[in-house]
Amino acid sequence: MSSEVAAAQREIVEEFSLFDDWMDRYQYLIDLGRRLPEFPEDQRTEENRIRGCQSQVWFVPEQRDGRLYFQAISDAAIVSGLIALLLRVYSGREPQDILDTPPDFVAALELQSHLSPTRSTGLSSMLAAIRRFATEALA
Repeated sequence: MSSEVAAAQREIVEEFSLFDDWMDRYQYLIDLGRRLPEFPEDQRTEENRIRGCQSQVWFVPEQRDGRLYFQAISDAAIVSGLIALLLRVYSGREPQDILDTPPDFVAALELQSHLSPTRSTGLSSMLAAIRRFATEALA
């Protein structure tokens, strides 16, 4: 079974395989984060903040036409890059597809072993929030 979420994950894993070392991968992550769309200042509220991230992370879900769309930003460069990956994988997808497809790209990229423990926890918190938004969208 293939899904839009799984396809986006495969593309990301292929892109990262082009880089030989982790310094290049970190730089790529930072570049992705810099290209995130502008995040509205009035959305940087406590209500939209993701708990469990060491840096400030704001995540706003919106449901349109049976799909979930996300806007998000962080005050940290690498975390913004992680957000860019998450948005590529999950934004614009059907909630059921989000819930049915595990975040295999995290293990495939070995993110957990190359991120600091606090960033790793933050990534898990963002993934949990996305799953929560998808669950709520189906309710």
